[in-house]
Amino acid sequence: MIEIGRSKRATEVFSFDDIAIVPDRRTRGDEEVNLSWKIDAITCDFPIVAAPMDSVMSPATAIAFGKLGGLGILNLEGLWTRYFDPMPLLEELAAIADLPTATKRMQEIYSAPIQSELITARMQEIRDAGVPVAGSLSPKMCAEFRETVENAGVDFFVIRGTTVSAEHVSGVETPLDLKQFIYHLDVPVIVGGCGTYQSALHLMRTGAAGVLVGFGGGVSGRNNQVLGVEIPMASALADVAEARRDYLDESGGRYVHVIADGSLGNSGDISKAIACGADAVMIGGPLARASQAPGRGYHWGAEAWHPSLPRGERVQVGTIGTLEQIMFGPSHTADGTMNLVGALRKSMATTGYSNIKEFQRVRIVVRN
Repeated sequence: MIEIGRSKRATEVFSFDDIAIVPDRRTRGDEEVNLSWKIDAITCDFPIVAAPMDSVMSPATAIAFGKLGGLGILNLEGLWTRYFDPMPLLEELAAIADLPTATKRMQEIYSAPIQSELITARMQEIRDAGVPVAGSLSPKMCAEFRETVENAGVDFFVIRGTTVSAEHVSGVETPLDLKQFIYHLDVPVIVGGCGTYQSALHLMRTGAAGVLVGFGGGVSGRNNQVLGVEIPMASALADVAEARRDYLDESGGRYVHVIADGSLGNSGDISKAIACGADAVMIGGPLARASQAPGRGYHWGAEAWHPSLPRGERVQVGTIGTLEQIMFGPSHTADGTMNLVGALRKSMATTGYSNIKEFQRVRIVVRN
């Protein structure tokens, strides 16, 4: 503990920039590394999930990502479930250069109601393509659209918010009882974000198949500036990995997957997240740079269009290649933004680990 004056003590924590992975055993050939990740009945070729953000995932890009071997999640509160054809609106947003003007316009566009029939249609479109189907809702919208999402035949129901707790307290609204909600669902649930041992343990006890660690929206999020709230991801993942281990013992063998969701701007961050204990990562910003991305070189999350307190911005990230090139290369940059799968494979081969579970035991050092 570190003393901050006489009345406050704080724990020292670390972000991905504060740590490094150290090879301390044999190396392997890249071909010896197995990156497959299985959660519930779904097996993915690599442990990278596409975040439910309108600048990243449309039905078309969710299908494309699924065909590459990953899991793409559609935001069921986004433009694709509010408008039959949101493409003109996406083009309009891409043409707005002024940031406050873009934020105001997003608030107007996202004020349109969510349409249940569009949720059904978008999920069916993805299912018809033969790839895993996953949709995301915020906690406050789960009760209203739960039956619609469940009837749509999703493989995963994702409950994603800035901070999701199993014990939300409110005197003016009925809070979502996560344990009861998940218990009555017939599909596996991934829920988050969280950032501490105790909050993660509570979420695991609700019956979730996976928990999200972090706030998401690393490049576009502004929670620290607006709320003063931030999660240093290296420390958070290590704490939640310990909660996963303790819950495994507590539950008699039930394994809950830990998914890093935030501050994952490059392939090195992805490797560090898994080294800190993550089973998989959820990324948005790196995929927003794909030529197929709906954001057309811009990236934003749900926090950017909050009607009264935006905690994110629409940021320009540019376009660097196709979705396939970003995931599998060849890379034309040396900054870790392309060939994400190849970089993770190389990191594991360099340190001598053959699968994700083994790589979670790799040695980590803290930078001075």
